[in-house]
Amino acid sequence: MAHRPQRTFRRRQVDSSDSDGPEDPAAEPGEQKEQAAPGSPAGGPPLGVRAELMGRQRRARGPRGRSRVWASSRRADGGPGVPESRRVDLSTDEEDGIQHSSESKDDQTSSSDSSSSSSESSEFSSAVKIPDAAFIQTARRKRELARAQGDYIPLDVNHPATVSAMTRSSEEDPESEPDNHEKRILFTPKPQTLRQRMAAETASRSEETSEESQEDENQDIWEQQQMRKAVKITEGRDIDLSHRSDSPAVKKFDTSISFPPVNLEIIKKQLNTRLTLLQDTHRSHQREYEKYVEDIKSSKSTIQNLESSSNQALSYKFYKSMKMYVENLIDCLNEKIIHIQEIESSMHALLLKQAMTLMKRRQDELNHESTYLQQLSCKAETSTNGSLTLDENTQKVLEEVEFRRSQRRQARTFAGNCNHQEGMSSDEELPSADITDFQKNQDDILQDHKKVFEDVNDDFCSIQSILLKFKEWREKFPESYYEAFIGLCIPKLLNPVIRFQLIDWNPLKLNSIGLKQMSWFTSIEEFIDSSVEDTKKDSSSDKKILSTVINKTVIPRLTDFVEFIWDPLSTTQTTSLITHCRVILEEHSSWKNEDSKSRQDLLKSIVSRMKKAVEDDIFIPLYPKSSVEDKTSPHSKFQERQFWSALKLLRNTLLWNRLLPDDTLRELGLGKLLNRYLIIALLSATPGPDVVKKCSQIAACLPENWFENPAMKMSIPQMENFIQFLLQSAHNLSRSEFRNEVKEIILILVKIKALHQAKSLIEDDHLNDLKSLIKEV
Repeated sequence: MAHRPQRTFRRRQVDSSDSDGPEDPAAEPGEQKEQAAPGSPAGGPPLGVRAELMGRQRRARGPRGRSRVWASSRRADGGPGVPESRRVDLSTDEEDGIQHSSESKDDQTSSSDSSSSSSESSEFSSAVKIPDAAFIQTARRKRELARAQGDYIPLDVNHPATVSAMTRSSEEDPESEPDNHEKRILFTPKPQTLRQRMAAETASRSEETSEESQEDENQDIWEQQQMRKAVKITEGRDIDLSHRSDSPAVKKFDTSISFPPVNLEIIKKQLNTRLTLLQDTHRSHQREYEKYVEDIKSSKSTIQNLESSSNQALSYKFYKSMKMYVENLIDCLNEKIIHIQEIESSMHALLLKQAMTLMKRRQDELNHESTYLQQLSCKAETSTNGSLTLDENTQKVLEEVEFRRSQRRQARTFAGNCNHQEGMSSDEELPSADITDFQKNQDDILQDHKKVFEDVNDDFCSIQSILLKFKEWREKFPESYYEAFIGLCIPKLLNPVIRFQLIDWNPLKLNSIGLKQMSWFTSIEEFIDSSVEDTKKDSSSDKKILSTVINKTVIPRLTDFVEFIWDPLSTTQTTSLITHCRVILEEHSSWKNEDSKSRQDLLKSIVSRMKKAVEDDIFIPLYPKSSVEDKTSPHSKFQERQFWSALKLLRNTLLWNRLLPDDTLRELGLGKLLNRYLIIALLSATPGPDVVKKCSQIAACLPENWFENPAMKMSIPQMENFIQFLLQSAHNLSRSEFRNEVKEIILILVKIKALHQAKSLIEDDHLNDLKSLIKEV
């Protein structure tokens, strides 16, 4: 495709003296391109005429300085001989005509160009006119008048003639040019005419067409190169591709090549070899096929077994539900444990207040009565009638004590218990006002106790429901159940609920419910008995759930009761406490061989509390015989009450036999109570039937298991003082008519394994008829 010859555009050149100023910003790029190359018919004057005009302009300017290329400078006074203005007035239509004519005649020959160029010179010389001074002044006034009247910005932008007129006016009068803020700033490119747009579109289409043709030629060249590579032309031969494609080479058979001889044996042998190879291949494929068939059958059976044995979706669902249940259970218990602790503290404080009231009252009464009797025995201050003056407080205390004693005597008489001794009572009676206040406070606490789990579902507050959840896990997935050591976690989960149920449980109260009768105890036992794990394994975590619950929950509560509330002088409290402790420490098989910290703390608190009772509550005064010989005297009655009170504490202490160590009991019961208090009181008493009765009561308190050993020939070392007192009393009574009392003493000696002392007593006092008592033993 023939290309149109590229047009060249030449910009107007000026001398160095005239080109220092910047180009006119009003000059558009289109106007610069309209200056056609030499030979164009309407592009402007020929080179000769243009050079002559430029020379005239330079001579006219002289030493005036620099100005725009297309405008000459002038002065207001106007120098002689200098032309005032020269301009070329070309309208927009004329410029469009020039551009169109130059584009329409681009393909003409050089001869026609030269002829048209000469004609253009004559036309351009006739078109140039030099106006005179009057014309210029008139045009200036018209321009100023139009500028004054048209002080607005036209909205219509399609008036190129206006722009051209403004440009020409600026050419004529540079001094009257508007300021920078009055100049119109063109924010959009100059609108193109239809011919300009057609010319630009034609140029772009021609460029695209040339690029496509060039790509087609490159594609053809590449295809030819690839074809040459594929044909593999023989080296040294240069054959044209078109000629070779017209006459392709034909391969000829070479008759000079000879083949080996062929017979039937060779063919048969090759066929047999081929057949053998195919048979081997077939057998290998057959074996592989059979293997694949077996693998398919095995996979199908495995899939069926897995589908029938376990369902992963169900197991995942169960584990997810169990996880959510445990999380909700923990959240519930964490929220409720605060209320449970508050109610526990309130109940404990109420019981502690009652216990402290009773203990303080007993000690105050003991002090007041002892002081009164001491003053009475000394007779320090007496009135005229021989009575002791007492302060009002002491008198009131003694009256209250005597009033309660009379009420207890009446109650025992009504019940038919005539053998009761003064001082064996616990003296736990409270005034009716205190009892009413205590009952009211206890009822308020129990009302709050009922509201703790009032808004909770039974699945989260019932021990049986909680254990059923874990029992379901143990039955469905026993392996994961035991691997998770759930048996170690259950006691912690049950602790708040069990503490909630034990709030209203008082182990010191008579006929209080036993642990085995509690609902939580039976639920845990059923859970343990239904364990699917081998029952012979004693190390199973489920087997230790009950023992752990008792260790972590029940024993600490019992310890609090022993330390702060239990009164060792109260036989009722001691008997009830021993019953519950025996269930925990002795009868429960899992605790027999365990030496837990909580169990040791409980035993230590029991021993400590009994020691404190011996030191604070036991007091047996010693009075002159003249004061105690009369059994109706206040001194004798007070001494008797204190003796029986100490004997009562000895009996309550020895009730802990088989629960506390024997050495501890012997130290407390025999070392402190018997030898320090009781024996001293017996030595100060007059020998007789009352003394023997007291000794019999002491012997009845001693545990039988201490003297059950057949090989035991001597009594307990702590009993030595008691044995010597018995021998002394027997010698004194043998001289009188108290033979039955002597016999009772011998029986006591035999019971406590003081056989050698009993034989010596019989021989010394010639009591041969009592030898049969020793032989029976």
